[in-house]
Amino acid sequence: MPTRPTLFRARHAAVAAMLALAMPAAMAWTSKPVRMLVPAPAGGTMDVIARLLADQLSADLGTPVVVDNKPGAGGGIAISAMLAAPPDGQTIMVTATNVLTEVPHVLKTPYNTMKDIRPLAAVARSRLLLVGSPTLPAKDFNGLVSYARANPGKLSFASYSAGTASHYAGVIVNQKSGMDLQHVPFAGSAPALTQVMGGQIAVMYDGMVTSLPMIKAGKLQPYAVASKSRSPLLPQVPTFAELGYPDVEFSNWVGVIASARVPAELAQKIHTATYKAAATPKVQERMQALSYEPMPAQTLQQLGQSLHEEFERNGAIVKAFNIQP
Repeated sequence: MPTRPTLFRARHAAVAAMLALAMPAAMAWTSKPVRMLVPAPAGGTMDVIARLLADQLSADLGTPVVVDNKPGAGGGIAISAMLAAPPDGQTIMVTATNVLTEVPHVLKTPYNTMKDIRPLAAVARSRLLLVGSPTLPAKDFNGLVSYARANPGKLSFASYSAGTASHYAGVIVNQKSGMDLQHVPFAGSAPALTQVMGGQIAVMYDGMVTSLPMIKAGKLQPYAVASKSRSPLLPQVPTFAELGYPDVEFSNWVGVIASARVPAELAQKIHTATYKAAATPKVQERMQALSYEPMPAQTLQQLGQSLHEEFERNGAIVKAFNIQP
């Protein structure tokens, strides 16, 4: 006859198996294929994150999750398509927050971030950092400030686009440090980093995702990370807060959003399923390999509040520094 502990273990295993089988059905907000919009071309980092989530969600939910790339208009084309679809959970979107909190302040957009968008999950973060040409004689941030002051009007900083955090950070650090680096905007990180690595432009404020591989290859030198805590991906690099610039704190998260018209109960189901998918070891490892930092789960209320705060803060920066598109 089986002992009591043996029976307990058997019952426990049976209950766990039943829960495991029931979990996908409980979290499946639909039995139909889901359309996952991405406001960027195929092959980029945002697209890679979307496809990772789509594959895992498809496996978890038992229904296809199809990635639909709709780049253009600073994310406006994809967001317009999302808002035009019925708010039934069949159409969601994977995006970086700069599309929602930076672009609307410098471009006319067909949506209102605070009224039309509901953030559902923030799964990975890319911090902004200051990087420079390896040929620069300055080997730390204070040395860079001294070098720039000794060479007024001769140095410049690149951004991946005017009116973005890459631009905001440069003007704030210029003002607070006394540097007069001239702003040179580009259409994306890749062409800007090419100029920095070649020594044509001194420094750039760039995202960790695009800069870290070049730092590891010795093609860029890092000066500071735009956050209050050090990045686990570059623990040896100081933060701007440590250097006396606590206001220089910028990062973008990538995650899932939907129309604000999606009912709260449905939004909660998508939120739960997305965080479950993002927590799988395969997805976590791939995000870290892309130089993203996986993020802990937040409630829908926390996500909405942080998006609102970031939107308002960026609007104040654009106004204070008269930043133009």
